[in-house]
Amino acid sequence: MVTDVPKIDQIDAFILDIPTIRGHVLSMTTMRTQSPVIVRLRCSDGSEGIGEGTTIGGLSYCPESPESIVSAIETYLAPALIGQEADQITTAIALMDRHARGNRIAKSAVEMALWDALGKRLGASVAQLFGGQIAQDMPVAWTLASGNSDTDIAEAQAMIASHRHNIFKLKIGKRAVREDVAHVGRIKAALGDKASIRVDVNQAWTLADARWGLKGLQDVGCELVEQPVQARYLNAMAELTRSYEIAVMADEALGGPEDALAVASKKAADVFAVKIAQSGGLMRGREVISIGQAAGIALYGGTMLESAVGTAAALQLFSTVEHLAWGTEFFGPLLLTDDILTTPLTYRDFRVVVPDGVGLGVALDPDKTDFYRRDKTRSLRAVAGA
Repeated sequence: MVTDVPKIDQIDAFILDIPTIRGHVLSMTTMRTQSPVIVRLRCSDGSEGIGEGTTIGGLSYCPESPESIVSAIETYLAPALIGQEADQITTAIALMDRHARGNRIAKSAVEMALWDALGKRLGASVAQLFGGQIAQDMPVAWTLASGNSDTDIAEAQAMIASHRHNIFKLKIGKRAVREDVAHVGRIKAALGDKASIRVDVNQAWTLADARWGLKGLQDVGCELVEQPVQARYLNAMAELTRSYEIAVMADEALGGPEDALAVASKKAADVFAVKIAQSGGLMRGREVISIGQAAGIALYGGTMLESAVGTAAALQLFSTVEHLAWGTEFFGPLLLTDDILTTPLTYRDFRVVVPDGVGLGVALDPDKTDFYRRDKTRSLRAVAGA
């Protein structure tokens, strides 16, 4: 019996503005609101999918902003995809690449919605579509980013006591290197063996700073330093990687599989922080993971501080990975003052649980999305011929 092939009928994209529970201090900005872009994709057979594209700190972090993500989807990606077969996701990826250079986060949001819709049509989870789920849950880190040692210590101790987190990443790089090392040392001394301490410099150091910083961090008991120098300085990353016992993790240097291959070829990292959005989508993220595995580089599930939609997608993909040596940081929804799902993700016993169900395994709460939607009047509908 021949049935009609479902086509992509409609793509909506809109920005939510959700306050954070506290100021999230990065080397380049302080976040007090997160603004995820939510994508709703509808197909001719009535099936639907949702996706998310989120950036950290807007244009201060990367070339995409919430506004540019929506613009790219409305102006370039949606018109290219309307009327295409919804099951042909690799074709959709190729079309998006043809119609828009870069814009990885925007493409990732649309691709995520396509995988969600396909999973719902097939009665399968996204993890099943990527080979099958291995892990039911995974370790989850929390970022300490107040910038104040006493505040961070109290926050970490409360997280440990409640069994929510015992892996902590500190955002540093805004102050002098010696001050940052002292800050990390105070926190490590207070927490002792009850916690794993890592840091994220977000590209803030020069190579000279990084040489001193890595030695100092190693001496105070820090286990890992993320992206200590600018992403383009792969030779510097390679020098740091081979010169110290502390693990060096690439993050901003990984803009997809081509970048992953370059980092691996230069031996410029011990660990890959793999982010779906930064990679350009679930499929490209899986390729980055595979390159890391083939090169013997350890893996870590990274975040763009997504809401629960993007976090659920990351959980689906990383649940198919056999070994995550450094765990994950899929805590994004916990940084927000409110959740946008009908059933929030589960965090317990220092781990985050992979959601059950088809597709991404989650559903949006329409009242919450309406409440936080930035534009409550103008439809962001992209239809054929619009």
